[in-house]
Amino acid sequence: MALTSAESRLLKRLATLHEEKDRAALAALRRGLGKPPGRAPEMWPVLLPYLPETIPRRVLDRCLVIAALFASHPEPWDGPEEPWARNLGASLRRFDEAQLRGDPLDKAPSPGIQRRLVALLKSEEAELPDRLRHAVALLKSGDVPVHWGQLLTDLGRWTVPDRPVQRAWARSFWGGRGLDAPTVTEDPDADDEG
Repeated sequence: MALTSAESRLLKRLATLHEEKDRAALAALRRGLGKPPGRAPEMWPVLLPYLPETIPRRVLDRCLVIAALFASHPEPWDGPEEPWARNLGASLRRFDEAQLRGDPLDKAPSPGIQRRLVALLKSEEAELPDRLRHAVALLKSGDVPVHWGQLLTDLGRWTVPDRPVQRAWARSFWGGRGLDAPTVTEDPDADDEG
């Protein structure tokens, strides 16, 4: 699923706020953290001029959630560009692997981070803003960036019945940890043929 034009405009607006170091606007967006979309009117003057008046409510709600999260951790993405390597599961794995936990050969993920990810994966759409707020705060504490475009796309597909987003996040976090070296070089999200 590609980003809508409104979502693309939102990401450009957020990047501009970060580049221009517009602290007041970012603070207004942070007021939306932990609140249901639309419950922080301070966000409206920062975002609505850049979004179409006819934006569907579900798209607007996603944009509001992403804007609040972005304002709390506006670092630009500096990782791989493959979709399976830039989702939130991959960011959490990057955070987990960066933590010094004694034995550098121990590839077992942190139980605490696993619990957070499992809670995220089990979340209903209405629970996501708060659970994502905690996940993004964790990533910020480790200076691990979030690919905001991928997260926005993933939120748009969160309720798809076969749960492709949740499965992709799980694969990105847990996949291949017991292997010595990667053996798959293709996109793990591609459908098997045959």
